[in-house]
Amino acid sequence: MRLLIFDPFHGAAGDMITGALLDCGADETLVLSAMRAVVAEPSFSRVSRAGIRAVKVDTHATPAHRTFEEVMDRLEGAAPHIPAPALAMAARVFERIRKAEEEVHGARAHFHEVGADDAIADIVGACTALHALGVEGVKVLPVTTGHGTATGSHGTFPVPAPATAIILRDAGLPAVAGNHIGELCTPTGAALLAEFATMEAPEPAAYTILAVGYGAGTRDPHHAPNVVRAMLVESAGTADNLAEDMVDILETNVDDVSGEVIAHAIGRFMEAGARDASATPIIMKKGRPGFLIRVISLTETSPALAELMAAELGTLGIRCIPAVHRFIAERTVHEIEVTIAGQKRKMPVKCGMMHGKVYTLKAEFDPARNWATELRIPVRDVLRAVEETGWTKFGGHEGRP
Repeated sequence: MRLLIFDPFHGAAGDMITGALLDCGADETLVLSAMRAVVAEPSFSRVSRAGIRAVKVDTHATPAHRTFEEVMDRLEGAAPHIPAPALAMAARVFERIRKAEEEVHGARAHFHEVGADDAIADIVGACTALHALGVEGVKVLPVTTGHGTATGSHGTFPVPAPATAIILRDAGLPAVAGNHIGELCTPTGAALLAEFATMEAPEPAAYTILAVGYGAGTRDPHHAPNVVRAMLVESAGTADNLAEDMVDILETNVDDVSGEVIAHAIGRFMEAGARDASATPIIMKKGRPGFLIRVISLTETSPALAELMAAELGTLGIRCIPAVHRFIAERTVHEIEVTIAGQKRKMPVKCGMMHGKVYTLKAEFDPARNWATELRIPVRDVLRAVEETGWTKFGGHEGRP
């Protein structure tokens, strides 16, 4: 299983998290394109913080104060340039911030620092970078918040900031004050880590470190490196049995919704955090044809997904089968070099592991489709070539089912 471990030992801010993910190997072009959709010309550079080389993200944005609705409008306008799962994740991050800000300041609070263009760009960049890495889970180590007081739009406030404290509380993230006087973890950083932590990762007994990334903050104190660290790891895969977790199953029957609407709804459910979604033809009362819509969800996202199901499908009731025990195969995404028609390209394949061996392998469809379009050949030919190369590399003929 491919996991990401965040170590915010000197706190965390949005730009630091984005920098750490880029340093771990996230696609710079993809992240830059997403951030450009909300700010004019962001830049990435390498700097040193107390002797540690790290990636510094600069948005070059001007300050602005916006409401939650205005921020959502900015995200909607940038949608064509941001991968849909990353965009949905960014919206959930801002929802966490909105909830915390309104608990502190009351309804319709302005976002102030976290509603500025640089914060929007940092959140979009971080979510896009995490999406690009294709990890199966995220583990967040204790967050160092700092202590004392700091100054912001509302004057002097205690550290951690009121909104930061609420976000950490609601997410159940462990935190420590540390020795530094001042704010180390911002509301933006806390909300990103809280959202990333919903991709629950089992505690690996052993793992292989694939990449280590550091994201730099603006300050450069001499007593400690002002960075956040991220490690991209591969769990050892030595367990004898499949991993286990708990999910909810949400269901509803519909008989007055077209196939086009159902297809659109399933896409929305996946963007909103569903683990899986499907539609099964059924015969309903009085012989009417219909569909059973089923969504697999983590417990914490079930209420929001149930509301989305009702809104998209117009159904009046959603059944919830809570806390269903499931077994999960270890999985990881690898990039392999594939040659078609004399052209070479790195293509992603998703591998399922059991007892440390690949037992299933599948090419990712969207990259295969894009390459097939460029080559003007059937997409099934590209899928077949990628998967055959994958089996040769990871399983050989004896590993194929």
